[in-house]
Amino acid sequence: MAGERAAVRYAKAVLSLASEKNAAEAVNADMALIANTIAESNELNDVLQNPIVRSSVKKAVFQEVFKDTNPLTANLVDTLISNKRIALIGEVAKQYTILYDQLKGSQIAKVTTAVPLTEALNAKVLAKVKELTGKEVEVQNVIDESILGGFVLRVGDMQYDASVANKLNKLKREFTLN
Repeated sequence: MAGERAAVRYAKAVLSLASEKNAAEAVNADMALIANTIAESNELNDVLQNPIVRSSVKKAVFQEVFKDTNPLTANLVDTLISNKRIALIGEVAKQYTILYDQLKGSQIAKVTTAVPLTEALNAKVLAKVKELTGKEVEVQNVIDESILGGFVLRVGDMQYDASVANKLNKLKREFTLN
């Protein structure tokens, strides 16, 4: 929890600085690349998280993997290394992209379903969420077979749960109370 709060602070600081220097979009591209690469590479994540690996080695690995980053991104890495917080870089990158999307007026709507969304259904969800929020929305489909059917829609801090599993749990609670 404390790491997440620190990551948000670093992300806000970098976004503020990048906005001042008109480089927010370039830094956002770097952050998206960093977040995806760390999420997909267990080896890179292990190196960055390992307290035994020296900071100089972590910096060298990071610079080798991400060669053509914006100077502001490189400064962030240097700051995290000097503050012994380089393990947070993946979370900082995720938080930055979220904050950048909010700044640009777009959001991510997570739709959890038991089966993948069809193109037509995806378009309907996109239109409805855009109508409700009044913002540009990107639909991200998460497949979770444990919900059995229906869907769970999450936009920002709002959640609408129309899953079969949720309805069954409500019935179960209702019967146990009576």
